[in-house]
Amino acid sequence: MLTIGAHLSASKGYTAMLKQAVEIGANTFQFFTRNPRGGSAKAIDENDVNEFLKLMAENNFPVILAHAPYTLNLCSAKPETREFATNTFLDDLKRMEYTPNQLYNFHPGSHTGQGAEVGIDLIAKALNKVLFPEMTTTVLLETMAGKGTEIGRSFEELRAIIDKVELNDKIGVCLDTCHVNDAGYDIVNNLDGVLEEFDNVIGLDRLKAVHLNDSKNPLGAHKDRHEKIGEGYIGKDAMERIINHPLLRNLPFYLETPNDIDGYAKEISLLRSLYKD
Repeated sequence: MLTIGAHLSASKGYTAMLKQAVEIGANTFQFFTRNPRGGSAKAIDENDVNEFLKLMAENNFPVILAHAPYTLNLCSAKPETREFATNTFLDDLKRMEYTPNQLYNFHPGSHTGQGAEVGIDLIAKALNKVLFPEMTTTVLLETMAGKGTEIGRSFEELRAIIDKVELNDKIGVCLDTCHVNDAGYDIVNNLDGVLEEFDNVIGLDRLKAVHLNDSKNPLGAHKDRHEKIGEGYIGKDAMERIINHPLLRNLPFYLETPNDIDGYAKEISLLRSLYKD
C-alpha cells in the first residue's frame, strides 16, 4: 500500500491532524513542531497524544514526520543563532518521545559564508549535543537544492555530517524530489543512477522518507520552488516512476506542494491511482 500524506497544520493537535489526514485519503502526515519561523512550541496535551496513538493504530498509520522550523540554523556564523537552534532542536526531540518511534526532519542549515567544511563540522557538533541514546526518534537530514550557502546540496555533504555524528544510528535522510532536481540529480531521466549514487555515498538503508514535490525550475537550477504534482519540470510520469520504484515504493511520501487541503486530497487520489499494488 502507498504510504502518502501531506503537510498539515498542528494548531489543533495530533488527533485533529490524523482525522484530517484520513479525510483526504492519507495514511501519514507531516507537521511543523512549532511555528515554521521559530518561537515557542504549543504545550503537549497528553490526552490528545493518547487518543492520537490509539487512532494511529486503528487507521494503520505506520509513521508520521515532524518538521523542524525553517529558522533553525545549526551552522550559522552567529553563536547566538546556533545556540537557539540547538536548544530548540533538543526541546523538539524531548517532545517527540510523547509519540515514540517517529521521524524528525530538518534542513541542515546554511554556513553563511564560513564554507561548507566549517558548516558540516558545526552541524555535526550540534547533533552530538542533542541526540541521546534512549531516544526512539530517527532524525532526518533533508537533501537540499543548493541555493545560497545551503549545506546538503550533495549526497557527499550529507555523508560528511553523518560520519561526524557519534550516535549516527539515530540519523537518516529525507530525499526531496524538488530539491534533488534543483541540485542537479536527474531523477527524471536517470532515477536508477541517482539511487545508485545515493547508495554508494550514503547507503539506501538511511533513506527513511521522501518529500514528493514537483519543481518550478529545471534540473540544476538551485532555486527550491515547489510545484504541484505533474505541473513542473519533474512531471507526472517521473512521479509515477518514483512512487513505484522498488527501492522507494515502501517508503512514506509527503507532499509539500503549493496546495490547500482540497488540492492535497486531489494529489493523493492521483498518486494512489498511479501506484501499482
